[in-house]
Amino acid sequence: MRPRYAHVRRLCAVVLITTCLQAAPAAAQASGGRHDVITWGASADRLGDAVADRSYRLVVHTSAAGDDLRIRLSNAFGDRPVTFDSAYAGLRRQGAELVPGSNRRLTFGGARSVTAPAGATVYSDPLPGRLAAGADLVISLHVADAAGPATGHGMAMQTSYVAQGDHTAEENAAGWTGTTGSWFYLDSVTVRTGTATGAVVALGDSITDGWASSSDANRRWPDYLARRLQKADTAVKGVADEGISGNKVLADGAGQSALNRLDRDVLSHPGVRTVFLFEGVNDIKAHTGVTAQDMIDGYLQIIDRAHAAGKCVVAATVAPFKGWSEWDPAAEAVRQEVNTFIRDSGEFDGVTDFDRILRSPYDPERVMPFFDGGDHLHPNDKGMQAMADAVDLTSLDCRS
Repeated sequence: MRPRYAHVRRLCAVVLITTCLQAAPAAAQASGGRHDVITWGASADRLGDAVADRSYRLVVHTSAAGDDLRIRLSNAFGDRPVTFDSAYAGLRRQGAELVPGSNRRLTFGGARSVTAPAGATVYSDPLPGRLAAGADLVISLHVADAAGPATGHGMAMQTSYVAQGDHTAEENAAGWTGTTGSWFYLDSVTVRTGTATGAVVALGDSITDGWASSSDANRRWPDYLARRLQKADTAVKGVADEGISGNKVLADGAGQSALNRLDRDVLSHPGVRTVFLFEGVNDIKAHTGVTAQDMIDGYLQIIDRAHAAGKCVVAATVAPFKGWSEWDPAAEAVRQEVNTFIRDSGEFDGVTDFDRILRSPYDPERVMPFFDGGDHLHPNDKGMQAMADAVDLTSLDCRS
C-alpha cells in the first residue's frame, strides 16, 4: 500500500449521558491529553428555501463516546446570514419526546443566539457532560431570521420534527406537529476524548447515504461499521457518514463533487484519522465520457490532499450495478478498470473489496439477489451489514 505521507506529486486543479447531559466532573474537564473527535456528521447541501421562525428537532445517532459535546451549524449554501436564536441538546425517548431532564441549552461564545454568515459554519460552546456511543441525540434549533437557500442534508433516512415558533426548550412532543426526512443546518457533532481516539469519515454517494436501508433504524453501512468499532479493540471509534445521494467524484450535481467538498465535509472535522472513499459509480454510469483514467486522476487528487492533511485513505471498489437502467458494457468496462486500479495500484493506504462482497457468483456484474435492495444498485440491510463486516478495522487506524 502507498505510504501515508507519500510525496505530493500532483496538485489538484442507555447509560447515555450519565443520565444524559448532566455536568461532568471538573477533573475530567481539566485533564490533559484530550482532543475533539467527530461522533456524527452529515454532508451539507442546498435544501430549498429557508423558513423564518421555525423550529427543528433533529434526531442523530452517535458513534464515539466522549465529553463536552459541540455542534456545528452550517450556512454553507446560504446567500445571506441566518440567525439561530435558540439551540438545545437532549436525548430522545420516543418520537419527538425527550428523556425528562435531558434537554439542555447550547451557547455560542457564551450567548444564546448566533448568526452564521453566508457560506460559513459556526460551532457551539462545549456542553459539559458525558455523551455515550450509540445514543439518539436530539438537537433542537429555532431559526429566528432566515431567507434564501437553506443548508442541510436532504436524505437523512431518519425522521426528525418541525414546528412553527420556538419549541426548543420543550421536552414533550406536543408542539412538534410536523415531520421531515432531512437534517436542517446541523452538519456535525463532536465530543472530547483521549488523544488516542480517532475517527473515520465515509465519503460516498447514495449507498453510503443509506438508500434502500431501513429508515429510522440506523442500518446504513457506516452505522454497522460504527457498531463494530465500538466492540473492537481499536482506537478508531468515531464514524461520520458524509454520503450524498447521486454524488460524483469529478462533477457537481447532486451536491458538490467529492473533490469540491473534501475540505468541508471531511478534512475540516476534528479527530479524523482516515478517509474511507467509496464513490465513483455515478460518474461511471452517467455516460458523460468519463474514462477510467479520469476517475483515477480524481482518486489521486483525493489521496494527495488527504495525505497532505495527515490523513490516511482507504478505498472500496465500485460495486456491481447490472440491471440498473444506466448499465451497459461500456460502463462496466470502466468499472472493471477502475477496480483494478483500486485493488492493485498500491496508491491507497488500505482497500476494501465491496465488489467482491456484493457481487453474484453466477453473474459478477450484478449484485447478489440476497443483498439487492430491489433496484440492482443499492444494497439492502443485509448488504449494508456485509459491507461493514468486510472492512479490515486495522486499516482504519493507519497511524505511521
